[in-house]
Amino acid sequence: MIAGYPRTLTVVAAVGAGLSGGVFFAFSTFVMKALGRLPDAEAVTAMNAINKAAPTPLFMLALFGTGAVSVALSVVAFGHLDQSWAPFVLIGTALYLVCLVLTMAYHVPHNEALALVDPRSPGAARAWAQYLSPWTAWNHVRTVTALTGATAFILGLRAG
Repeated sequence: MIAGYPRTLTVVAAVGAGLSGGVFFAFSTFVMKALGRLPDAEAVTAMNAINKAAPTPLFMLALFGTGAVSVALSVVAFGHLDQSWAPFVLIGTALYLVCLVLTMAYHVPHNEALALVDPRSPGAARAWAQYLSPWTAWNHVRTVTALTGATAFILGLRAG
């Protein structure tokens, strides 16, 4: 049975992964579509404003704090592999960490590159076109990994 601080950490991980996945879900389902309908210069300006505003302390706590809690929880789960909840926690952590790796290895560098684009320059339309579809596609993956990670943590709670 999952009890005590492992249970509390699992609840925190499930909520954090779900919250992060919800943010990414919003981008996948309507934010990027709305930006894609704007004129290129406005889209670049708007996305750069979003990217500049996004790394607030609260969002960073939810995004990376969930990763830290998940890793700590996995250490506990490795010590309880004979318990039914442990595999779910390990799967949830792995999925959520994929989300974080995608964020750091793909999304952040592409956001930083877009920040260097002058929306009024002749190359802005091309830069936006090269950014929009791949960024959105990888965001779909980020959404799925965060939300399935949250689901795995919830299943761990139910199994325990």
